[in-house]
Amino acid sequence: MSAPKSIAVIGGGPAGLRAAEVAANAGAAVTVYEAKRSVGRKFLVAGKSGLNLTNTAEREAFVSVYSGGEVPGHFWRDCLLDFDSGALCRWALDLGVETFASSGGKVFPVMKKAAPLLRRWVTRLRSGGVHFAVNHRWSGLRPGKPLTVLFEDNSASRGHDAVVLALGGGSWPETGSDGGWVGILQSLGIAVSPLQSANCGWEVAWTPETRARVEGQPLHNLNVRAREMTVVGELMPVRYGIEGTLIYQLGRTLRAMESPEIRIDFKPAFTVAQLVRKMESVRRHFLKETRARWKLPDAACAMLEQFHGPFDSVEKLAVATKDCRIPLLTPRPLTEAISTAGGVCWSELDGNLMLKKLPGVFCAGEMIDWEAPTGGFLLQGCFATGTRAGKAAAT
Repeated sequence: MSAPKSIAVIGGGPAGLRAAEVAANAGAAVTVYEAKRSVGRKFLVAGKSGLNLTNTAEREAFVSVYSGGEVPGHFWRDCLLDFDSGALCRWALDLGVETFASSGGKVFPVMKKAAPLLRRWVTRLRSGGVHFAVNHRWSGLRPGKPLTVLFEDNSASRGHDAVVLALGGGSWPETGSDGGWVGILQSLGIAVSPLQSANCGWEVAWTPETRARVEGQPLHNLNVRAREMTVVGELMPVRYGIEGTLIYQLGRTLRAMESPEIRIDFKPAFTVAQLVRKMESVRRHFLKETRARWKLPDAACAMLEQFHGPFDSVEKLAVATKDCRIPLLTPRPLTEAISTAGGVCWSELDGNLMLKKLPGVFCAGEMIDWEAPTGGFLLQGCFATGTRAGKAAAT
């Protein structure tokens, strides 16, 4: 009998571990190489406040949240058919981890945290024959048969029949996801779109007076628009600007704007005329009166005052309340971002996520040029691309 196919998985995050699992189940001999002392570090960080594994959104809504580069129009629909949210929940259950869905569709393990799930997963991978080589930082690759993977610190080079690269983006560098692979792939002729902050806060030029009133005061039930995209939810004003899921969803649109800004409707359930009628007897101290008559939070009043005040009429205040323009300065640094936009260009990959210029080398996870909002979509994308790359590498 011929020897099993030898596969190297570079990177021990969720995409890499899933690729290793799929390849091992297909009969391959798999080694996971990890730069840090242990695998799954970003997985653990993601689970600190509750591990959001996936989302219960309907398939078309699910597919629509993924964007980035020149991604083939059919890719995410096909990739999620291979491993969708239901499959991810069944995968967790096979590890003895039950899941539940929140009212917003986010899916979490009942135990909430990532560590117990990760321990069971690694145990199952080891029992399935997956070998782990930690403290191995990837430094290069020599094409050929076999493919030779190189490591820093004089670690011995290793030959493999196929390689899956799952090195993450550039966010949370302390976990090993530091984008150091970009230059290596570029030296091999692979086009990489610049890594940028995604799912991150944006800076706002608050005045000291505004900052004192808005910092840490969540604003609920808003409609927020950037260009033609409108999202519904809440914002969290912070010392440097604005945070929260809502601003994360607008990130791609904001980065494409020459002068990024958001337009906030603080009272989406009311028209301008209705707001004016609620203030019909007011002749002065308009902003002060909004707190009782419109139930407008002080943080909203502070924003309106800085960017649209002073107000000499109810009508002017009502219009601003329905369309409060907030200029944004810049996204927060990549090291603070939850995830990364940019990465290996889709033109470099075939339908199985193999690099066309490097036969036998596959990519998975966040290092490819895609992005998605938080809410379970990020991890689902990593698991789905890991599934595809692992299966293709093995076969």
